[in-house]
This record gives sequence, C-alpha cells and structure tokens, in this order.
Amino acid sequence: MTDATLTASIRTERGSGPAGRLRRGGQVPAVVYGLGTDTIAVTVSARELDHILHSDTGANSLITLQVDGGDVLALARQIQRHPTRGILQHVDFIRVSRDTAVDAEVPLVIVGEAPGTKAGGKLEQQLFTVSVSALPDRIPTAIEVSIAGLGLGDQIKVADIACPDGVTIALPADALVVQVAVPRGLTGTGEGEGEESEGGESPEA
Repeated sequence: MTDATLTASIRTERGSGPAGRLRRGGQVPAVVYGLGTDTIAVTVSARELDHILHSDTGANSLITLQVDGGDVLALARQIQRHPTRGILQHVDFIRVSRDTAVDAEVPLVIVGEAPGTKAGGKLEQQLFTVSVSALPDRIPTAIEVSIAGLGLGDQIKVADIACPDGVTIALPADALVVQVAVPRGLTGTGEGEGEESEGGESPEA
C-alpha cells in the first residue's frame, strides 16, 4: 500500500463559527491523536482528503500528515459528512506505527457464480464487511470470497475465507458469510413431487 501525503495546518480557533469558516474556505477541521501522544487540532484540504478517501484504498488509506514541521503516519477515522450534501465536516486521524497491527473494516467481494443458484437456490450474503487486524501497510483493499463451489444449501463461514498473509479476521470462525438457501418446496431429491401428489385426488377416489 502506497502512502498518501496530506498537508495539515495547526488549528488554533475552536468552535462551530471558526469551523464553518474553514469549511467554506475548502478546509476540514480535524484532530490527530493516538500512540500515547497529545491530541492536536488541525485543518486539511477537503478536496485532497476527499480524493484520498475515494481512492482504491478508501478509508484505510495510509496517510503521511505533514504537520508542524514533521511527518505523522495516520489513518482517517470517524469521518463525518454533511447528511445531504456529503461535504466533509470533520475527521479524526489516528496515529499508527508501521510495526504495530491496527484494526480496520474491509469489504468482502463475492466472486464467481454458485452452481446452486442455477438449480433454483437463492444466494444470501450475510456479511459485507469484516473487521481485520493487520499492520497498517498490509490492510487489504478488499477480501475476495469465491462462491464457485457452492451448491444448494452450502455455506461459507469466516473460517473458510482465505486471508492475505498477515491479516486476521476479528470475528468468530463460525460466523456465516454467504449461503445458497434452498427455497421452500425445492429439495432436489424428488420430495417436491410427492408433496404435490398429496394435494391431488386419492387413487381410491
């Protein structure tokens, strides 16, 4: 994962009034904290931060903040946007170390086609993201889950996911990710035909 670089300026004025003026000027109020150091208030360019957050790595982009004459390695967290306009309102930057694992939310991407759906089954995805633990520069953009081998009634659980090296999913191993559900009346064993005959005329009638 390649670091993004973002210039941050120390913010001396606090409160809704100064924050509103900053936003109108294209800046985003933010704070930087973590790793046992003091919290500092900063501002960053809304356009540049939005560009980073819309990159392939998204909210898990590793950012080098250039602030107060030094560099701070950070991840963007608690990203607040305007509820209707989507404009960035405030961001927390958490300091990270390259040699210390951090937690992150990573999307799951379903790939392939399940044979069970061709047989009448319904694909049901239960998890769309997973919490992972990994070094900051090893956080995956997404984790692929292949459903190519799923037949009727088959499931994929967290334990079945192949994670990249150094990435651990922080969820129970038996948590359901995706399954091919069998619709009511569809068994694939011929039992459905027997159910239909029960509703017809009796052979003795």
